[in-house]
Amino acid sequence: MASVRRGRADPVPGAGNTRARYRRILRFAAWHLAVTWWFELFLPRIGLARIAERTRTKRMRRFAQRFHVLAVDLGGLMIKVGQFLSSRLDVLPPEITAELEGLQDEAPPVPFPAIRALAEAELGAPLDRVFASVEETPIAAASLGQAHRAELLRTDAEDTGLENVVLKVQRPGIDAIVDVDLAALRKVGGWLSRVRLVSDRADMPALVQEFAQTSLEEIDYLHEAANAERFAADFDDDDRVIVPDVVWERSTRRVLTLEDVTAIKITDLAALLAAGIDPVQVAPVFASVMFDQIFTTGFFHADPHPGNIFVTPNADSSAQRPWKLTFIDFGMMGEVPPKTRSGLRKLLIAAASRDGKGLVTAIRDVGVLVPSADTVDLERAMTHLFGRFGGMGFAELREVDPREFRDFALEFGDVVRSLPFQLPENFLLIIRAMSLTSGVCSSLDARFNLWDSVEPYAAQLLRDERGNIVQDAAQQALDAAGVALRLPKRVDGLVTRIEEGSLTVANPRLERQLARLSRMAQRSVSALVFGALLIAGSVVRADDTVLGSVLMIASVVPLLHGLWVGRRGL
Repeated sequence: MASVRRGRADPVPGAGNTRARYRRILRFAAWHLAVTWWFELFLPRIGLARIAERTRTKRMRRFAQRFHVLAVDLGGLMIKVGQFLSSRLDVLPPEITAELEGLQDEAPPVPFPAIRALAEAELGAPLDRVFASVEETPIAAASLGQAHRAELLRTDAEDTGLENVVLKVQRPGIDAIVDVDLAALRKVGGWLSRVRLVSDRADMPALVQEFAQTSLEEIDYLHEAANAERFAADFDDDDRVIVPDVVWERSTRRVLTLEDVTAIKITDLAALLAAGIDPVQVAPVFASVMFDQIFTTGFFHADPHPGNIFVTPNADSSAQRPWKLTFIDFGMMGEVPPKTRSGLRKLLIAAASRDGKGLVTAIRDVGVLVPSADTVDLERAMTHLFGRFGGMGFAELREVDPREFRDFALEFGDVVRSLPFQLPENFLLIIRAMSLTSGVCSSLDARFNLWDSVEPYAAQLLRDERGNIVQDAAQQALDAAGVALRLPKRVDGLVTRIEEGSLTVANPRLERQLARLSRMAQRSVSALVFGALLIAGSVVRADDTVLGSVLMIASVVPLLHGLWVGRRGL
């Protein structure tokens, strides 16, 4: 007979009825918007800017502390909002991001009878007829749902090959709470979009919509199950990664049953050492796996906090690596479009080579900077950043004089805030994923140097990209040659039409101008082909001396042609 293990559960956190919840969120937002308007806009206009500057740090910290309390009290999406705000280092001051950084997606668990009722309604049968056992005490409780260990019935275990599973169940009523929270956030986003100080920095309605889409996907467990299988397929041949199997027969939109892959929490250093696993060796592997998701597959785990990553000892003692990384919770995933992925690769290569100007160019290519942005000051700041702090690990950075950090942060912050940034689709999730990755790696190894992981990865990307560069250069050369061959005929055709009288021309000097235009076009095309072949040759020559030399020698032909056309026109 099925058994259910008893455990103590805390009461549901009080969020009040939906109308009261909606009003409370709006009152909080309205009050702090009014305070911000008074100090940041009104006082400077009447000559009291010093008062605003003197109290800014204290006000920002107080706002973050009050929001922290609000989020923990209400739960729901408010905790998610806090997590998103904590990753907006490009827009929000450190007084806010530092306070919200510690906001964890944790909430008091829902009493098990309520969880049981929802799960049985979704699965269409009593739990003791669906599972051999279910633990009442949850192994994890979050703002949107909670997880319980369970065992499958013998018949299901034989069909799936699994015995121990995790039963993930949504909080009762979470759909209504999410709807209310999103309605309040859309209202606040509308208010902010009317403030020029904010609208110049971000498209608030679009930002809220992106957050809404992510949140709605996160409470659809069938969507999460599909994400888990897609993620598993991406790493199917990768011996570094484990992904739990989905028990589809015991899963619905609000209930998800997964293989129990619980192991050592990635930041549990004592447990790792006890298992004979060196945390210092885990950090670069974790960083590399995250890089692969963002820069190669384009489908990435957007919530890689320590609670969602385990280190699993390898049962096969002959394996090359005695452990693997196990990912769970695929509700928040991000996708990187191919164009954005290409821009991110350029950004990574520029960062690895400490190229401040190249980094800014890559940021523009990704779409973070509007095309008209003046980036001279940003290039100078990035060059200074690489020159002073590039290559330093976390432990080394801690030894730098805090005043130097403060002075640079003030200067760099002013430069960043003065530029017209915009957020491409899904970029908020990329920022969040990389921020969490950096934090986890630093927890594993205090001396972890991100450059040590970036540089070999960027070098491999550069080698992979060289083939694409050669193809692009060759295609550009062919296109340019085609234009060069077609242009004289088109110009001759135009002259013929003029001579035949089929085209009325009022300017008697047009023929000479057309001839000059033809020569200029041929010289431009020759110069373009010359440059393309020369650049392609110099890039390829590092790996293939023969091919690189051939391309560089071939570039002489269009160069001589351009010079001959120019001399003929004298």
